[in-house]
Amino acid sequence: MSFTSAQSGDNYRNWWPHRTMTDFTNDSIDELDRLARESENVFHMRRGGYCLATRKKDLDDMLAAIPGDIDVDVLTTGQKIRERFPALSSDIRNVVHIRRGGDISGQQLAQYLLQEFNAGGGRRLRGEVTAIADKNQYQLSVMTESGLRTVEAEMIVNAAGPFVARIARMLGVDLPVKNVFQQKIAFQDHLGVIPRDMPFSIDLDAKRLNWTDEEREMLVEDPALAWLTETLPSGTHCRPEGGANGEWVKLGWAYNQQTSAAQEDLANEPAIDPSFPEIVIRGAASFLPAMAAYVSQPPPRFSHYGGYYTMTAENWPLIGPLDRRGAFVVGALSGFGTMAACAAGKLCADTVCGDRLPAYAADLSLARLDNEELMSDLAATQNKGLL
Repeated sequence: MSFTSAQSGDNYRNWWPHRTMTDFTNDSIDELDRLARESENVFHMRRGGYCLATRKKDLDDMLAAIPGDIDVDVLTTGQKIRERFPALSSDIRNVVHIRRGGDISGQQLAQYLLQEFNAGGGRRLRGEVTAIADKNQYQLSVMTESGLRTVEAEMIVNAAGPFVARIARMLGVDLPVKNVFQQKIAFQDHLGVIPRDMPFSIDLDAKRLNWTDEEREMLVEDPALAWLTETLPSGTHCRPEGGANGEWVKLGWAYNQQTSAAQEDLANEPAIDPSFPEIVIRGAASFLPAMAAYVSQPPPRFSHYGGYYTMTAENWPLIGPLDRRGAFVVGALSGFGTMAACAAGKLCADTVCGDRLPAYAADLSLARLDNEELMSDLAATQNKGLL
């Protein structure tokens, strides 16, 4: 939680366009529920759900992709939508409310798990792995604050986040992953335009931003900015931050598709766009009209940040053995690392220990690349569950 995961939106949901990912995240939410009970909810787990809003009239394709055992409400009349979700724009025709979703404090969860790790006798060595030699045991060269150290291990787990491919190459393994930098903002909603009880809300529709004619002409004339006048992808999302008594909101929009090599210092990431705050506020205003107040008068207090979505082409994680003795991977958790971390860690631990594995284990490992039918189906699927 000291690098890209520290920039998490801290949301969770069991809504996915494939049974494998639904089962996987359901298991992780089960673990989060258990940890919340054991810790007296030290990481503030809340179950506000996900509000999926669309102007489309026909929901058949979308609902068909949701497994039948997922608890959802479907609102199809304007009056019900307005009563239940008053912040949404009047042109929203349908809302699907995913009940098993919400948010947590990722930092507090990580701190609690670290305390449990320490209590169990775990030890940490902070440093950068610069090389891995495979002899009778693995020998890891680790550059620490006090100098270079060699660490020997019978088994290793590569859970290096956006650097997972770099570590894998030290073992002679190429992983099919890429890094895409995605941005978010958080700001003090001093105008009170977002209801504090609003669930995590997502605009499922592609959109054009609402520029004035003069602004549009200026953007079109600049080759680097002309794309802002075109149709932009779906997925603008918003939720209140800090509970009923808070004042902040979070906004995100994973529209960037440019891959980049992970930077040691996120501030040096070239994909950081200083215009992102205005873009995401304009995008949010298209389905949360009151947000338009912040287009002409930007919030005086806000935070602009971002992190890497380390992902496979199908947007599924890689968890399981590498093609090397005693080497394993937990990576490519894209934008769902916080919600999937518990199940991902347990799946890897069970694999390392030779314990019984869930039915989805092979699908989430490198073994899926040899399943031609599955990979063909995933390649043809337009909805990758990316937010």
